[in-house]
Amino acid sequence: MESTPRNEEHLPAGKLKTIVTYLEMRSKPSRKAADPPSPDFTIMRAVRPTISFYRYLYNTVGEPWLWGDRRKLSDEELGAIVQHPAVEVYVLYVAGVPAGYVELDLRQPPDIELAYFGLMPEFIGQGWGRFLLDWAIDKAWSYNPRRLWLHTCNLDHPRALSVYQRAGFVPYKEEIEIVDDPRALGLM
Repeated sequence: MESTPRNEEHLPAGKLKTIVTYLEMRSKPSRKAADPPSPDFTIMRAVRPTISFYRYLYNTVGEPWLWGDRRKLSDEELGAIVQHPAVEVYVLYVAGVPAGYVELDLRQPPDIELAYFGLMPEFIGQGWGRFLLDWAIDKAWSYNPRRLWLHTCNLDHPRALSVYQRAGFVPYKEEIEIVDDPRALGLM
């Protein structure tokens, strides 16, 4: 795994230092997928999701982890991504309530990026994460990509990196990024 040096400089106000880890999977895992924690669920594709609904998913899932990149985008910029025919957004509903979502980006074949994955805060720690991740991996591999990849950082859930590795992803690159703190930009 390649890595960038970790120099400990002082950051300007409104900036965050993140350690970004890139992971990949080059073959479909041979494992039994996790069972859903409850039978009262469904996963539905949000075909060309409305911007307001997508922002609800992104903001609610990502706020504890300071997801800010998509908050900076205009509605037109965001729509060009999430309403693209090769971007698939799937929403997990538990007892009729949105519980999390997965975004698969198929715009760079033969690779697929697991662009976003996460749960609403109320559903963390109940087994839905492992179930939804296994589901997303199986869905991505149903397209027979060369590889499935993603990136995570130290601002994500503390167990994110280990969860991805247990699911079969292997780190291949790590880098330091200095990013805008979405709180300082007034986005949160």
